[in-house]
Amino acid sequence: MSRVCVLVFSLFLALQVQAAALLASVDRTRLNAGETLELTLETQDVTQFGKPDLTPLEANFEVRGTRQVNSLNSLDENSANTRWIITLLPRQSGSVEIPALQLGEVRSQPISLQIQANEVSSENHGPVFIDASLDQPEVYVQAQAVLTLSIYHSVPLYDDSSLSPLQLDNAKVEPLGESRTFEKVIDGVRHGVIEMRYAIYPQQSGDLKIPALTFSATAAQSDAEQEPNSPRAGKQVQVGSTPLVLTVDPIPADYPANAPWLPANSLTLEEHWSPDPAQQQTQIGDSLTRTVILQAEGLSSAQLPPLPGTEVTGLRRYPDQPQLRNQVNDRGLLGVREEREALVPTHSGRLELPSQEVVWWNTREDHLERSNLPARSLQIEDNPALSADKPASVDPVTVQTYLLWPWQLSTLVLALTTLLGFALWWRARSQPAVLRAAQTGPSPRTLLDDLKRACQANDPQATRQALDAWARQQPETLAEMAARFVPLSDALDGLNGALYSESGQYWQGEELWRAIGTIPAAEQVQPAQSENGSLPPLYPK
Repeated sequence: MSRVCVLVFSLFLALQVQAAALLASVDRTRLNAGETLELTLETQDVTQFGKPDLTPLEANFEVRGTRQVNSLNSLDENSANTRWIITLLPRQSGSVEIPALQLGEVRSQPISLQIQANEVSSENHGPVFIDASLDQPEVYVQAQAVLTLSIYHSVPLYDDSSLSPLQLDNAKVEPLGESRTFEKVIDGVRHGVIEMRYAIYPQQSGDLKIPALTFSATAAQSDAEQEPNSPRAGKQVQVGSTPLVLTVDPIPADYPANAPWLPANSLTLEEHWSPDPAQQQTQIGDSLTRTVILQAEGLSSAQLPPLPGTEVTGLRRYPDQPQLRNQVNDRGLLGVREEREALVPTHSGRLELPSQEVVWWNTREDHLERSNLPARSLQIEDNPALSADKPASVDPVTVQTYLLWPWQLSTLVLALTTLLGFALWWRARSQPAVLRAAQTGPSPRTLLDDLKRACQANDPQATRQALDAWARQQPETLAEMAARFVPLSDALDGLNGALYSESGQYWQGEELWRAIGTIPAAEQVQPAQSENGSLPPLYPK
């Protein structure tokens, strides 16, 4: 009881600490000199009524504005949070840190920023202009190049702005999230900035031409440009970006010909087990879930190849559909491929899982690399619950004993069986034709009906229970019936796959019920029963 109280108190204390925390985040960590960014401070502590102390920011940032947002979850009155959104303008370039800020007795974590010193000049530009740039002038074929379009405007714009679509031949284009808006001071003039980014993947080597894009909008006129007493009007503005050329290199000659081409900034390969076989004992029939995650920075998830399956003797594999997703960061796309499979051991002893390797090209350092998961050993123990299905071991000494005096033993057995048969025949003459046996459990017909209903309901759990109950009243074990009848073996594999994988909700029981109903009659030694469950008379009149 005391341990439970300590656990509950620890959990309550952890929730209180999390609620009292002051979380800090920014909309981006890499920006150019003169650009603003947004810092968000958030807390779920409803007892905090003050404002965070922004004094530590004044050394490296100019605070342009602060707004507070309060929200309350209508489903839970105790769930509320407060956010402060602070617009900051860095005072210098290079590596700059947002210091820890304090609200009452809680503090936020510091955040590191990278401020680039490249300046955009507004000379020879009007009040609205576009700056187009690539993160690198040269890439490998199918590697990522990030195109950034920044639309600067020193005059207010209406909401009717539009940008021509980016369409490229022999290249795939992926938008990197939604457009971002911020401010930037250029030559002492404050400009609003609309930034859009695209990930470009060239499909063939050579020069890839990126055409000019056209931006159209309506700019609000100043008071001096308007006629007195006239409705507020706007002026149509149309500007274009500068065309760019991207150099695309072919696949390096020293890249392995039998490996899929993976040009990435970085690539990681990791695995997770549930439950972890290194921390608990694994027995025959237990289900282990293995999850392998492949992450590649600079590639989309569609470019990541499938990973080799875990094909090991003594281990049944039930894979799920791979999960593909893309994450957007400051450097472009991060492709993620997650493969999950259920592994069910069928033999005891040590099982060796081979290593998995992914070959890729490091575009940041321009050389070949290999990422791998090391080989793993699984120690599988016998399962007492499944020991009944194993044939009993035979003692060699006993076999030798049975081989002694074979003709004496056979004569004795023949005499005894003859006497026993005669006694049973004589006793049967004086007994009724039918002896009604007491029912100690459900009849085979009832069990078969239960199995039929479970299969028609497509319920793998209920089907397994009904199948085990039906099989216990059969003259053969379920494994023996599956060994001599292939359709039943295939149907059982489908049922096990539904039980041990996440795709169980799609299992259909029609195949298993059809296999049960079509087991060859010649292999069934159970006598047929009448509708009321009694045997036909031995001596019909």
